[in-house]
Amino acid sequence: MRKEHTIMQNCTTILGIIDMRQRGISYDDCRSRYKVGCSTITLIMNRFKESGKDLDTLKQMSAEEVEHLFFPPENLRRKDDSVMPDYQAVYERLIMPGSKANLFYLWLKYKKDCPSGYQYTQYCLYFKRFVEKHYGSEAVSMVVERIPGEKVYIDWVGDQPEILVDSSTGEIKKVHFFVTTVGVSNLIYAEAFEDEKLPNFIAGTVHALESYGAVPKYLVPDNLKTAITKHTKDELVINSVYQDLENFYDVVILPPPPRKPKGKPTVEKYVQFLETHLLEDLKEKVYYSIEDINRDVRQKIADINNEKRTSQSLSKMESFLRYDKPQMKPLAGESFSLCDYKYFARVPNNYHLLYDDHYYSVLYTYYNQPAILKATMAEVRICDRNNKLICTHRRSYKDFPKYITKPEHMALEHQYYKEVNSKDGAYYRRWASSIGPYMGKLIDSVLLTPQHEEQAYNSCNGILHMCKNQSRLLLEDIAKTCVESNACRYSISKSYLKNIAGQSIRYRLHPHFQSIVTYEEGGVSMIIKPTFHRGLRNLQ
Repeated sequence: MRKEHTIMQNCTTILGIIDMRQRGISYDDCRSRYKVGCSTITLIMNRFKESGKDLDTLKQMSAEEVEHLFFPPENLRRKDDSVMPDYQAVYERLIMPGSKANLFYLWLKYKKDCPSGYQYTQYCLYFKRFVEKHYGSEAVSMVVERIPGEKVYIDWVGDQPEILVDSSTGEIKKVHFFVTTVGVSNLIYAEAFEDEKLPNFIAGTVHALESYGAVPKYLVPDNLKTAITKHTKDELVINSVYQDLENFYDVVILPPPPRKPKGKPTVEKYVQFLETHLLEDLKEKVYYSIEDINRDVRQKIADINNEKRTSQSLSKMESFLRYDKPQMKPLAGESFSLCDYKYFARVPNNYHLLYDDHYYSVLYTYYNQPAILKATMAEVRICDRNNKLICTHRRSYKDFPKYITKPEHMALEHQYYKEVNSKDGAYYRRWASSIGPYMGKLIDSVLLTPQHEEQAYNSCNGILHMCKNQSRLLLEDIAKTCVESNACRYSISKSYLKNIAGQSIRYRLHPHFQSIVTYEEGGVSMIIKPTFHRGLRNLQ
């Protein structure tokens, strides 16, 4: 590489490469870490040797002094004193495996080193000619025209600087930076978090939309596991939490194809931009809270968004307000609130899901199927494996009951069992009295027969259920017979009631009875006088 074509590298890259090479780390690893070519690594190491200084001495120098020591400004110009980028180095940087650099990013670095150099349009034009001449037109990337306000691009910054100090332990922690850009303006939003877990990803998305004050048509996140469950050429499965956000804001989640970073080049570009123009500044300080970091982040991002570059008539903020925001939907009146999510591999056989020491019912037919429980402060929502709502419950905070059950969720036999076991003696006495006074006396006697009233509930339930759809007059006559003959037993009553159903039925006297009775439709012709507690046999 000719000296006059050399691209200046920043102080971090220079010192990092020297440190790695002195520790015996390979060229490939250095290239992967600092996104530079082998020729640049060789140049840095040669000039390090020529300088006669050691690494500790270099670290004591200012960043500008180090950069000018290794890349003197005079060596960055051609002999004719005109500014010309080293397009061979640019090309190598772009095609380098794992490189996230693009032309805009490299142009910014070029303009930083050569303020009087070409503007972006000329820079791209000459690069295109260089590529066509040396590598053919196939190596040139296609330009995609963006639509105002259509998409918000989302990503995490790859660099995670250790700038957060735990005040209780003194431990230095990494900080993760959430980044979004929007539409044609490239308005930037950035926020620091302690990790990249789902709640922070959701919070970052919500805060970004709130900062824009509007909602795009599409959200374009990376294929992160926190947001995208599955994404192949044939199938896209969005995380249920992110799907709730999608529904709340009425947007479309549209991640780029997997392993295709150029599917969202806008945010990739500004991720790299912020690694240099934001994170390098933040690394100069030590912070003791995320809030302090974000205070500085907001200020620096505001400066970037309001800055007017010489090649642009509008700042990012002005461009956003003029072009993007008018094409976006108004922001919802309330903010999206993250639920507490709990995933169940299968619904247990009692069709109740445990949450916060309470059990919430779901329709019994969902037994053994996956389910998702979503809890807010006021409500519990249960969804199926496809995030489709199954049912809702009012969230319970009382110690009892532990089981929150909707009757319609129960199997029929379970409904019957619950109904029977939820009744008391007063209930059965009221039911019997509605038929007649003698039926009331019969049920009262049945209830008093066992030592404990509760033991007679099933008998009362059985007698009264057999009374349904029968003549009250007939039922009263049967009950009167049982009461007057002191035969208030479930078995006797059941025999009488069972044998009077339907049309006219004749019975022959049992040895233990003194007379014959015939029940005909419309009335009673003869009264039975039993001498023993056992009932009639149907001898038709």
